[in-house]
Amino acid sequence: MVISEAPNNVSDMVIANAAQVHRNLSVPVLYEHAVKRGEGKLLEGGTFAVYSGERTGRSPKDKYMVRHPDISEHVWWGQHNQPMSTETFERVRAKTLKYLKGRELYVQDCVVAQDPEHRRTVRVITEQAYHSLFARTMFIPSEQLADGVDPDLTILHAPFLQFSGEGDGVNSDAVVALNLPEGIIVIAGTAYAGEMKKSVFSAMNYYLPLEGVLSLHSAANVDPKTGKSALFFGLSGTGKTTLSTDPERLLIGDDEHAWTETGIFNIEGGCYAKIIRLSKDAEPDIFEQTHEFGTILENVIFDEHERTLDLDNDSITENTRGSYPLGSLRNVWDGEVAPHPTHVILLTADAYGVLPPIAKLSTAQALYHFLSGYTCKLAGTELGVTDPQTTFSPCYGAPFMALNPTVYADLLQQRLEMTHAQTWLINTGWVGGKFGVGKRIAIQETRKMVRAILNDGFTDTSFTTDPVFGFDVPNACPGVDAKLLNPRAMWPDPAAYDEVKAGLGGKFRTNFEQFRNLVGREVAEAGP
Repeated sequence: MVISEAPNNVSDMVIANAAQVHRNLSVPVLYEHAVKRGEGKLLEGGTFAVYSGERTGRSPKDKYMVRHPDISEHVWWGQHNQPMSTETFERVRAKTLKYLKGRELYVQDCVVAQDPEHRRTVRVITEQAYHSLFARTMFIPSEQLADGVDPDLTILHAPFLQFSGEGDGVNSDAVVALNLPEGIIVIAGTAYAGEMKKSVFSAMNYYLPLEGVLSLHSAANVDPKTGKSALFFGLSGTGKTTLSTDPERLLIGDDEHAWTETGIFNIEGGCYAKIIRLSKDAEPDIFEQTHEFGTILENVIFDEHERTLDLDNDSITENTRGSYPLGSLRNVWDGEVAPHPTHVILLTADAYGVLPPIAKLSTAQALYHFLSGYTCKLAGTELGVTDPQTTFSPCYGAPFMALNPTVYADLLQQRLEMTHAQTWLINTGWVGGKFGVGKRIAIQETRKMVRAILNDGFTDTSFTTDPVFGFDVPNACPGVDAKLLNPRAMWPDPAAYDEVKAGLGGKFRTNFEQFRNLVGREVAEAGP
């Protein structure tokens, strides 16, 4: 394969050199292919269970952005966007093209962005039927591109191609390389399907803000009676999918959105929910999808003979996933662009047990916490881990932000000031003590607080200003014990609470130093 092949002919070239090409197959046919090829198992209810192999999550150390002269001044270079030279990318692309040549391939033509004004075409070329099914589920199925028409983005997906690490100019046997000027994404050496979804999201996080559109790692829903929408920001494990999938509201999407001067729209066409220990009582709509035709269950343990699931089993990974079409849910927004949000909710899972379960933020505080992106990871219940791991992920999605976080924060400020949307901080973590001592706030209690926010239930409520963080904490919430709203009162030793809280405040201040000189004084002083 010649390295200097014209970039915009890559997809046509791969298709022309394939042994057999399956284009835009429907879900039932892709199921049939995947089962026959032994890529997974068909389970009770018609779901399809697959194992992604050694890599059961994203491989952030193997993700690169090609350092092209046209984009270098914009990209947020660093650990989340490692630079790759154009020469190295050409070698990676050539090796991938050579590998795909002569193979049986699956091609799926899709689009991303529900808003036609900002839509982009995506062509996924892969050697696996189940990955083609995943692309059809998570993106938005489209008609086949006309001959000679190049997609905006082409994904060359070769999960079984192994690179030689340093010998190929990369870190390991896997690579995820985004060449944004050419619109080409190479994913090799990993079968974890989420790499496709998040690579396209990373690309959109580059393209959209440069058009003045705020791209968001958030969920969104809308009230069918009032038409008022809401945004939910949050990292994995904070409840973003669970809280946005509300039977009383219509889900716009659970993970990737954009906010224009007109309204908000979903970038995707499906959901990719974390389903470890999924509860039928707490999350009925998502639970139902684990038994529905069209759902892909990734790394979920199941009984080979009975073909039944064990959703509590984390022996492969904590990161078990379910991919299903958005339209398979009962309560879904069916429009292209939803109204501006009236409320914006920032979610965190504070494992130190010191943040209140709900707090109202000023615009400056909202920007401070948006840039901080605080939560806690529990290391997936790893043996010997007893203390929470503090995580600060700017924009609540640093691994997917292609530009400096302040770019997104500036756009968020514009949208908040334009719409007067109220921002809130919701803590879905621990009360009465840190992780291992206290207990996690029940999802039912958090739902009551979220519904009170969305139904304007705090209009006549008094608030107390937090002495460390400065935000306003409501003194009452409909249906919630007032004691729960005061985390200090939940600790047996208030002095110990004060000490831990002061320590967390110090972590916030240290982390925010990277942004202090890039934001206005009001935002810089809006933290603890």
